[in-house]
Parts: sequence; structure tokens; C-alpha cells
Amino acid sequence: MGGVSTADRAERVPKQDRSRATRQRLLEAAVACLAERGWAGSTVSVVAERAGVSRGAAQHHFPTREDLFTAAVEYVAEERSTALRALFPDGTAAGDRRAVVAALVDLYTGPLFRAALHLWVAASDEEQLRPRVTELESRVGRETHRIAVDLLGADESRLGVRETVQGLLDMARGLGLANLLTDDTARRERVVAQWAVLLDEALR
Repeated sequence: MGGVSTADRAERVPKQDRSRATRQRLLEAAVACLAERGWAGSTVSVVAERAGVSRGAAQHHFPTREDLFTAAVEYVAEERSTALRALFPDGTAAGDRRAVVAALVDLYTGPLFRAALHLWVAASDEEQLRPRVTELESRVGRETHRIAVDLLGADESRLGVRETVQGLLDMARGLGLANLLTDDTARRERVVAQWAVLLDEALR
């Protein structure tokens, strides 16, 4: 009766680990390139070079440029969601709402948001990219909304609460846009403080 030898299994595990590590390097490099160079300057070759892998290896993992960049933004979005939940492992009390608002706003002021923005702009012009980015943005948006509801302790069965949480996320996105051109830290801190007050009143 045939089977896989112990040596074969031992060899396969490191190979799988190497494959996963290569994929992760490509995804991280793709986000960094997109954030720094935009869509036009981010090719598979540029990303492969930055990740330290061959173009062939990159195309083995991601056959098309669209595959690579939509996967990259999704990957980092998931990483950020995990990190956001880890900031508040036991949930949050009403008194922590300012910290929650600040953490949600931070999601929109880093390289992930900049990369996603370049992807959105490219999708507005690239027919083959648009449906994939639209679907990705919808999924990421739903997940972010769920996290916000959990962390804020919001009861969406109450009238207006869902819209209040969505307004917070729309505001956070707007602050992220404002931060692209200039350091908007001081104004952002004042807005975060005011939104925390408004949320305490709306969610009480």
C-alpha cells in the first residue's frame, strides 16, 4: 500500500512555508509600491524586485496584475482589522469611545488607505479592475462597520444608530483624505474628541 514517506512530508512543509512567505512578501511589497508610486508606477516586475523574488515566482502566485493588487489591499485590510480588534481584546466600555474613534480614524491615515485610494482611482478608469475593487471595498467596508459596532457597543436595532456608526466611518475616510496632502494631526485630534462626545450622546 503506497503512501507519502516521512521524508516527503518533511520536505513539503518547509516548501509550503516558503511559498506562504513569498506570497506575503509580494503582498506587502505591492501595497508599499501602490502607496508610493500609484497604479501607473506599480507593475508586477517592480513589486517582484522589491519583494526579492523573480517575476516568474510572482506570476505563479498572482497570474495578473489585478490579482496581485486586489489581493494585496485585501490582505493588509485583514491585518489591520485583526490589529484593531487586538487593541481592545475585551471589547470596550462607553468611557473608551474616544480611543475607539481614534483607532478607527487611524485606519484611514496610513499606507493601506493610500494604497487603497490609488486602487480606487485606477478602478474608475480600468474596466477589468472596477468590479473586483468594488466587491473588495464592499467586503472591507462591511467588516470595518462590524468591528466599529462591536467596539462602540452600538445597538443597531435602535433608530439612527446604524447611520451614526456609518457617519463615523465616512468622517474617518474624509480625515484620511485630508491627511494625504498635509499633516492634519491637530485638527484630526479635535474632530476625534468631538465625535466621541457625539457618539456618547447618540449611543447612550
